[in-house]
Amino acid sequence: MNILDKIVARKREEVREAKQKVSLSELEQSVYFSQIVPSFKRQILAEGSTGIIAEFKRRSPSKGDINGNARVEDVLPGYEKAGVACASVLTDRDFFGGCDADLIQAIELVKLPIIRKEFIIDPYQVYEAKSFGASAILLIGAILNASQTADLAALANALGLEVLFEIHDEVELNQLNDHIQLVGINNRNLKTFKVDLEQSMRLAGMLPPEMVPVAESGIASADDYFMLKNAGFKGFLMGEYFMKQPNPAEACAAFCNLVRNEAATA
Repeated sequence: MNILDKIVARKREEVREAKQKVSLSELEQSVYFSQIVPSFKRQILAEGSTGIIAEFKRRSPSKGDINGNARVEDVLPGYEKAGVACASVLTDRDFFGGCDADLIQAIELVKLPIIRKEFIIDPYQVYEAKSFGASAILLIGAILNASQTADLAALANALGLEVLFEIHDEVELNQLNDHIQLVGINNRNLKTFKVDLEQSMRLAGMLPPEMVPVAESGIASADDYFMLKNAGFKGFLMGEYFMKQPNPAEACAAFCNLVRNEAATA
């Protein structure tokens, strides 16, 4: 099995275990379940927005430990102060070193729209995201078919969540549906974990105009950011670039200031 297959196989086990511990009715009793959350899409498109989606993650299968001892309370408030549009929090434990508690803590600490970054394969995980207070969920085309994508996205919208649908190639464009608000083009192949920044450029022009394009992975400089921005991207998911630094919040602030200053003088 490739790494993506291993992640999905483990995720099936996790979902089965979670369902035995916490029922859907218990998830629905969460204090967050009836609350209206801030719009992920609206914040990215807001006037003056950097469009940056700053990610909190401790490790990855491709890089190993990135910032293994990072704490949400040391990073997320700094992301918000830096002026990012939104935040992303990894909740996968085995492969990315995250947990549900990271997301819940982030929701309590900042007012940013936050996406639950997870390998979602079951409706139960959508209910979890809502109960944790997320504004959006990630759906990954490489691990879903069109029917699954449609059902999960429709459920998310019904619960008041927006959907970022991640694609890696032209075939996955066939899974797009009216319940998807944002489309992420991942420059990192999830089967090999190789990065190809040109991937975003090739697929960007194929997206429906009503869907917000988001560039994911491999953005390592202001030049990368502006190249993608000039190609029509509105959102820019950045995790490793910040998290590999001793102080991710400071790195994020420096990058946000840099792109704002360059945009102002352009």
